[in-house]
Amino acid sequence: MGFRGPLPKSAITRANACVDTLRTSPRWGPLVRRHLTRISYTGRRSGRTFSTPVGYRRTGDVVTIRVMMPDAKSWWRNFTGDGGPVTLELDGAGRAGHAGHAVARRDGKGRVTVTVRLDGDV
Repeated sequence: MGFRGPLPKSAITRANACVDTLRTSPRWGPLVRRHLTRISYTGRRSGRTFSTPVGYRRTGDVVTIRVMMPDAKSWWRNFTGDGGPVTLELDGAGRAGHAGHAVARRDGKGRVTVTVRLDGDV
């Protein structure tokens, strides 16, 4: 039986803080940033700006994010349908922001992938 429902906010906040600490550390940051980035976006309904760390793979101007436990998370739902704009921190912690357009897709097995097409530096 898989996990259902939202994760406790305090657990999410602690986990994200740990990831950010690793991403920005002088010792571990360069290794961690090859696989983890921070995605920033504006919520469709709230209009508020959000940022969250995510695992990613980059091939040229395409970034692929596989959403782990998608039913327990809501951020990716901002990118269903036609998708929406995002900013990713790539090539260093906050040194270079890359704007792009993200689209989320769910496959027949319930897995969610967010594909970001980069369109330049911010």
